[in-house]
Amino acid sequence: MAHVVHIGFQPLDRDYEDRMGDYIRVPVDSALLVAGHGIRGDRKAGRNQTRQVNLIAREWLAARAEEGYRAAPGQFGEQIVIGGLAVETLPPETLLAIGEEAVLAVSKGRTGCERLEAAQGKSIAGLGPIGVLTRVVHGGRIYVGDEVRVLQPAEAQANG
Repeated sequence: MAHVVHIGFQPLDRDYEDRMGDYIRVPVDSALLVAGHGIRGDRKAGRNQTRQVNLIAREWLAARAEEGYRAAPGQFGEQIVIGGLAVETLPPETLLAIGEEAVLAVSKGRTGCERLEAAQGKSIAGLGPIGVLTRVVHGGRIYVGDEVRVLQPAEAQANG
């Protein structure tokens, strides 16, 4: 069963002293996802309609750790870590149900940038998709441990 392993975000009152240093990701046990916005209280929320929440797979992070990357939760800039689902392989528009109410839609695979490379302190070339960027289709509170399901078309219509 796929599930939420970690939730972290950058609170509104926390800003970077060094934009090219580590990501600020404060771990929390739960978060409120707001439709069309992102994680309530996250500094990044509401800025871009296609990249409201960054997801990454625990297994993908574990493989990068073996390659010498800094792969603790949040060190690739992600907000939610999912175990048991290779999110980086999901095509755009795939719908993911998290917990009781929340539904995310995959916008696209997340690519690296100069900022991520600086935070890692090494090249990220050749890593492929670094998780996925999603938008919040249906809001709701999510918790670490919540089940994550890929919705089938009929389920998606019922939840939409």
